Amino acid sequence: MSTTPAADTGGQRAPAATAPEPQSEWPECAGERPVVVVGSGPTGLIAANLLGHAGVRTIVVERNPTTSDQPKAISLDDETLRTLQRAGVAQVLYPIILPGTGTRYFGADGRLLAYARSPIPGRLGHPAKSPFQQPDLEQVLCATLAHFPCVSIHFETALVDLRQHADGVTVTVEEATGARRTVEAAYVLGCDGGRSTVRRLLGVEMIGSSHKEPWLVMDTIHDPHDQRYGMHFADPRRPHVIIPGRDGHCRYEFLMHPGEYGAGDVVPFAFMQRLVAPYRALAPGDVIRYTVYTFHALVAQRWQVGRVFLLGDAAHMMPPFAGQGMNSGARDADNLAWKIVEVMRGGVGPELLSTYEAERRPHAEAMVKLSQRLGAIVMTTSRPRALARDFVVRTLAKTKAGREYFERMRFRPRPHYHTGFVWPRARKRQPPLVGQMLPQPLVFTSAEERVPLDEVLGPGFALVGVDTDAATLDRLTDPFWEQVGARRLAIALDDRAPHPARYPIVTDVGGPLPQELGAYAGQVLLVRPDRYVAAVFRPEQERQVAAALRRIAGAPRADASPTPAGSGTAMSA
Repeated sequence: MSTTPAADTGGQRAPAATAPEPQSEWPECAGERPVVVVGSGPTGLIAANLLGHAGVRTIVVERNPTTSDQPKAISLDDETLRTLQRAGVAQVLYPIILPGTGTRYFGADGRLLAYARSPIPGRLGHPAKSPFQQPDLEQVLCATLAHFPCVSIHFETALVDLRQHADGVTVTVEEATGARRTVEAAYVLGCDGGRSTVRRLLGVEMIGSSHKEPWLVMDTIHDPHDQRYGMHFADPRRPHVIIPGRDGHCRYEFLMHPGEYGAGDVVPFAFMQRLVAPYRALAPGDVIRYTVYTFHALVAQRWQVGRVFLLGDAAHMMPPFAGQGMNSGARDADNLAWKIVEVMRGGVGPELLSTYEAERRPHAEAMVKLSQRLGAIVMTTSRPRALARDFVVRTLAKTKAGREYFERMRFRPRPHYHTGFVWPRARKRQPPLVGQMLPQPLVFTSAEERVPLDEVLGPGFALVGVDTDAATLDRLTDPFWEQVGARRLAIALDDRAPHPARYPIVTDVGGPLPQELGAYAGQVLLVRPDRYVAAVFRPEQERQVAAALRRIAGAPRADASPTPAGSGTAMSA
C-alpha cells in the first residue's frame, strides 16, 4: 500500500487517539473474566463501546501502533448511528460526518438515472446515509473508550494463540517488546479484518469469489463539491464514484484499466490529476491518502466456534457499491454485544449466543450478493450492457412502482430475522413487525419531555404496550420478564396527551408509530436491546411467548441461582 504524505491542511479533523502507555495491570470491572476484542477497526471499536457502556470488562488488542489512516469505509447508515447512540457516543460523531440524503446514479450519457434515498427520512432517528472519513471515525471511537473504566485498548499487541476450555478462552498476545501475556477471557471477538488471525487460528475458511479489477481510491481536501449525496457515474469508459464529505473533504474512486495500476503500486500525482480534472483542479497536498485495491465477495464458513466469534470483515467481505461493508460489521457488533451482556449477567444461558450467526448470516449474504449485482450492473465497462441498463431503468422509472423501487431503495434487503431470538419462528405465522427494527421517532413523554424513543426504552429489554393501559402491563407476571430486566412502557397512538402513570407513556410527535403500530393496538411488543422486535402478542399469550423465548435463550428457571458466565480469574501474566 502506498499513501501520499498528509499535508497540514488546517481543516477540521477529529482529535487523534494515540496508543496508551503499556499497562502492568488490566482494568477491573465486576471481577469477571473480560471479553477480548481482537482488532481496533470500526467493528471492534463499536463492539468495545457497546460492551463498555454495559459495564462489561473488555480488552481490545491491536497489532498496529495506532488506528488506521487508510481510505476505507466512507458511509455511515442510520442503523449504525442508532447503535452508537445506545453506546452513548453518537453525538460526538456528528462533528465528523456530513448528514447525507442518499445516492444519485448517472447513466452512460452522464444524465441522472435514479436518486436512491430513504423512503422515510429519519425513521431510525438519524440520517439514512452519511459520508465520513474512516480514520476520523476510528480516532473518535478509540477516544470514547476512555469514558469506560472497564475497557482498555492495547496497541502493538498481537494475538498469537487462543485455546478454549470449558470455562473460557486462554488468549496469548505478544507486545511490542516481544513479551507475551496470557489473558483468561470469557469470550473472544475476532474483529481483525479480512486477513483475520482469529479466523486462521480457528481453521475457518472463507467461501466466495474475488474481483480482479483494481480501483484507485483517493481522499482529497479543498474540494468544491458541496452535495450531501454520493454520486455513482456508470460511464462504461471508466466507472467512478464521488462522495463529498464535510469541510472540503471528498472521496474519488476510479476503475483502473488493464495495464494501469494495481494493489501496492505508487500512483503518479499527474495521473490522479488527469482523472479528477473534469471535476476539480488538484494541487500538491490535496490528496491526503490513496490506495489501489480489489474487492472480495466472501463469507466465512462459520461465525462461531465455542466462545470465539467472527465479526465484520473477518466474517464477510463485500464490494463497496451498496455502502454496507462497515455497516454490516456494526450490525454484527450490535447483535452479539447485547447477547454477551445478557449471558454474562446470568439472566439467560449461552444458548442465546448461537442466535448470532443464525440472525446475521442471511442478511450479510444478501448484502454480499447485492453488492456484486450493483457492481456488475452499475459499474459495467460494456457499452451495450450499459445502454441496455439505462433504457430499462428509465423505462421502469416512468411507472410509480418502478420509480419507487429505485428511489426508495427497495432493491436493498432490510434486516429481518425469521429465526433466532424471535417468536414465532415460523415465517408464515410472524406478524410483519417481528424480527424487524422498531422505528425511533421523537416522542412526547408523560414527564413533558420530547426525546428519542430509545431514551424511554432504556438500555435493555422493553415490554411495550401498544395503546394499552397500566393494568394491561400489570397483567404480565411471568418471571422471564424480570430475569431479562424488561422495562415496561406504553405507546399511545391517538391524540390524547400522556399523563403520569406507573409506567412511562409516550406519544409520537409526527413520526411513523401510528402507521406502523396501528395494527397492533391492544397488544404487547417485546423489544430487544438492539431495538429489534422479538415478539408481538396479546396479554393472554404471555405464558406461551415467555416459555418459547426462555427455551431459545437457555434462561434458567425462576427459582434457579445462575452463575454469571465469565466469572473467575481475570488474568495471568
